[in-house]
Formats: sequence, structure tokens, C-alpha cells
Amino acid sequence: MAGNSDPLSPRAKLAVTAGKAVAAASRAAGRGSGSVIGGRVALRLDPDLLGRLAQNLDVVLVSATNGKTTTTRLIAEALRAAGPVVSNALGANMPAGITSALAGGSEAKFGVIEVDEKYLAGVARDTDPKCIALLNLSRDQLDRAAETRMLAENWREGLAGTKAVVVANCDDPLVVWAASSSPNVIWVAAGQMWKDDAWSCPSCGGVMQRPGDDWFCGECGFRRPTPTWALSGDHVLDPHGSAWPIHLQLPGRANKANAASSAAVAAVFGVPPQVALERMYQVQAVAGRYDVVQFENRDLRLLLAKNPAGWLETFSLIDPPPAPVILSVNARGADGTDTSWLWDVDYTRLTGHPIFVIGDRKLDLAVRLEVAGQHFQVCDNLDQAVQMCPPGRIEVIANYTAFQDLRRRVGN
Repeated sequence: MAGNSDPLSPRAKLAVTAGKAVAAASRAAGRGSGSVIGGRVALRLDPDLLGRLAQNLDVVLVSATNGKTTTTRLIAEALRAAGPVVSNALGANMPAGITSALAGGSEAKFGVIEVDEKYLAGVARDTDPKCIALLNLSRDQLDRAAETRMLAENWREGLAGTKAVVVANCDDPLVVWAASSSPNVIWVAAGQMWKDDAWSCPSCGGVMQRPGDDWFCGECGFRRPTPTWALSGDHVLDPHGSAWPIHLQLPGRANKANAASSAAVAAVFGVPPQVALERMYQVQAVAGRYDVVQFENRDLRLLLAKNPAGWLETFSLIDPPPAPVILSVNARGADGTDTSWLWDVDYTRLTGHPIFVIGDRKLDLAVRLEVAGQHFQVCDNLDQAVQMCPPGRIEVIANYTAFQDLRRRVGN
């Protein structure tokens, strides 16, 4: 636990040093941050290194399909009110990236760690977290991710009996099913815009009933738990019924929901909601997301949307028509190579916007927009799309590797 100053073993120190050296070499060669390759080397030299690095920290794990990078950042800002924090802020969220991040935080009191959904149970086993935040589960990377019901089952089995306090979104039936095996759960009403992955009961397979904001299974009685924290408009309601205003620089309802879950996590560590929420205001952008950048005499707002749930949330926060929208979709390894998810996105929400389509899979997207009855133009690249837009603000929505391509092009 925090405060125990056991030094790392010589082997662990060697692993950390070697990992940092490899990461530095990777950066110098222009191959990105080097955190993943550095972590891989370190873990090869000491397979128990992640657990050793975590043993002096109070650890929070954050996992979800959507919003985990932003929520990790919000929690990290909140917990800095109580002490130094180490975090994988750039989103390298598998064991190698997590190990690399923790290796850089020798003075930290808290470790705030984003974890890929598939690795949550293993990372929880290695790091002995004090708190685990579970936000949502939805379809993503269809070519290789287990379907959501299996992921929920993996979480449920992997977290059964955990000593951690689990902060879980009671509006997502899959998250509730996953968290229900844990003895100490704090339920947060954070909302759920995307419901298409949770129409059948994860407990028995029956049809879910969804009156209003409630949900329950008419066959087995599995139902929405009563929350002690809730997002209510622009406020977070705490367990005492007090309403705390949310002031964020990040846009949209989804980020208010992330702030509500983050406030509940901060309270586990003794940081009061008012202090936590004030600190969250410092976050302006997260790994380039929501940044507004100047390019070709226009203002481009960069928005990441990786799957149907993410696109739905993103459509809710773009400027109204006739704001131009550039859409970019790739299907490389990190995105998932199956683009059939495009058919689950309601593109009629873009009616009235001039739409420009780019990216590796622009023709897949063009077919989808054609069926949705949208007016659009296919462009060769970002430069061409931007030049076809009038001066002013442009909303640019991209999935994962397309987003990285855009950031490189605009120098962000």
C-alpha cells in the first residue's frame, strides 16, 4: 500500500532502466512515445514488474469501451488535490504501456490507470487496486473483440470478491452484471445514450424492459440498482443529496457523465466533490481530442469516435447546421478491420450539414451515407476537404488511426 517504501529489487531496477532506454531510443527514431516497446522489454526482464511498481501506490483502474481516457485524466486531476499522481495519460492501456507509465512515477502516491477492457481482470490481479471504475460496454473492434456479453462475463469472473471499491454505472446493464460479483460497489447514474448492446438480459437472456431511465428483466428480476451518485443536468448529486455544479472545458453530456463517475472515485480517496470538480475544469483536451486547431485558415475541432456509441455521443455535441463536418474512417489493426459497425450509426443526425468524407475506408462510409439519404462529397485527403469548406469552424470526426493521421497532418 501507499507509504511502504520498499526499494525495487535489483532485477526490477534493471528492467525499469532497460525499458526507459528502449523507449528513449524509440522516441529518438521517431516511432512514437516508446511506452509500449519500453514496457514490453521491462516485463520480459521482470514479469512481476507491474505488481512491484504498483505496490507503493493507491491504484485506481478505469475501464470501459468509451470514455476511459478522458475519465482517467479527470480522476488524475481530482486526486492531485491529495498527492502526486502517476497515470498512463496518453492511453497506452495494455500491460506493457501501463508498466511503462508506472515506471516513471517513483514519487507518486496515486496510480490512475486506464485499462483495455480485455486486460482488466489481469491488471487488477497484478496491481491490487483500491478502486475500479467501470463506465460502459459496447461493440468495438468487431473483428477481434469478444462480444460485449462475454466481456461482461470476463469482468464478472475476474473481479469476483475483489477488495477494491468498484464505482460502476448503474444505467448500463452489462456493467451492472459485471460489477455485481464485487462485494463493495458504489452505483453511479451516469446515463446511457447507446442502448443497442443491452436489449437482452445478461443474467438470463430474457428481454430487457426499459421504462424511462429504468431497466429490468421481466423474466429473472435482474434490475437497475439504486444509485448513490447521479448526473443530473449540469450537476453531480452526491450520496447526501447535495448538488455540485459541473464546470468543464470538455464538451457534451458524455463528459459530464465521466465527471460524475470521477467525482465518485475521488470521494473514495477523501477528495470532496467540490474540490474534485473544480480541478477537472483544468482539462482542456485529452490526447488531442476536442482540440481546436488552425489549418488552411479554418478552425478544425478534432473529435474522436471509434464505435457506434462514440459516434452517437459525438453527434450530440457538434455545432448545428450548416456547420461543415468532415468524417474520416480507417480500418487498420488498431481500429478493427471490420467496418460493418458503420451500419449501426444513425447518420440521419447529420442532415443539413455539408459532409466531406476522407480516410482509408471513405467508400464504405460513402455507401452508408448514401443509404442514409445524406448529401456528401468524397475527397482525397484532409487538405482537399478543408478547402471545400467555407471559412470558420469545421467539425472533424474520425476513428482511432484516422484521428492520429489528422493530428499528424495538422501538426497537433
